[in-house]
Amino acid sequence: MITYPFGKTPEPGELIEVAPAVFWLRMPLPMSLNHINLYLLESGTGWTIIDTGIRGPETRSLWQQIADTHFKGKPVERILCTHMHPDHTGQAGFLSTEHRAPLAMSYGEYYQARVMHYSMQDKGSWHTSDFFLKSGITQSMMDAMSEMRSQFAPEPEDHPIPSSYERLRDGQQLTIGEHDWEVIIGSGHSPEHVCLYSEKARLLISGDQILPVITSNVSVHPTEPLADPLSDWLASHEKFANRIPDDTLILPAHNEPFYGVQYRLQELTDHHEHRMQIVLDGCQTPSTAIDLVPALFERKLEHHALFMAVGEAVAHIHCLMSRGSLARTYDGEHFRYQSLIT
Repeated sequence: MITYPFGKTPEPGELIEVAPAVFWLRMPLPMSLNHINLYLLESGTGWTIIDTGIRGPETRSLWQQIADTHFKGKPVERILCTHMHPDHTGQAGFLSTEHRAPLAMSYGEYYQARVMHYSMQDKGSWHTSDFFLKSGITQSMMDAMSEMRSQFAPEPEDHPIPSSYERLRDGQQLTIGEHDWEVIIGSGHSPEHVCLYSEKARLLISGDQILPVITSNVSVHPTEPLADPLSDWLASHEKFANRIPDDTLILPAHNEPFYGVQYRLQELTDHHEHRMQIVLDGCQTPSTAIDLVPALFERKLEHHALFMAVGEAVAHIHCLMSRGSLARTYDGEHFRYQSLIT
């Protein structure tokens, strides 16, 4: 089972020490998931920041407040982003510039973050339209989504991802203060998601790779329309289950720090296997990806959420195709999928 050892969550600008020289803080997010957990690792000479929060003046102001209140005059020595998504990398440019501190990421995440920063300023391409139209999204939905993209474009005062980074590799060892950390890379939610594991301290900074309540989005995107991220996601669950003992305190990017990693990994695996059975049941007759969305998501979805749901549906479809359980045909307008299991 999952247990939560802390009776409170940090207020914006507040730190909670979850282990010696390991601090938990929160930043607000302007969405239904209204927070992200970030972490600070203190050494005798300075600080390492783990994830940075979303772009914008509110988060920048909170970082300035934290530096003034808690950094004790010691410098930021490294900024480490677990993966590319904007709630994790949004302030990486600002913090790197402000503190003259290097950015550390895995190879795939760093370059995906740079691509994402600039793609948010685009109005889309035929590749994006082709992917979603073949999945069953209508042209009117595409037009409405194109108009909304401008809301996510970076503002002039937002700093881009730094033009230099330090590469993190699976199995790499980092010593930060009194703790030794092993880099463990997972995949599925993003291509090369970095987690930090301290075996001696029994701590895992898990980012979005392992969350205690919500399930991370695992989607196929127009940038890689033939990808199979769910197979990678499930393989990563097995990798972490074999590596992380159950008495490890998990420090996730959302919800609260928790114990019970083995239970949660199995729960996540079971969740996706159940969803794949829903896909198989829905494809007894040829179906598009969007046809499957109502059964996979038991709530009304609109705009950006609907596009994300289609990406998740395609991820489950591609995993089943890789298992030989589903076949795809093209009728000249849409991809349709048929179960090979009765």
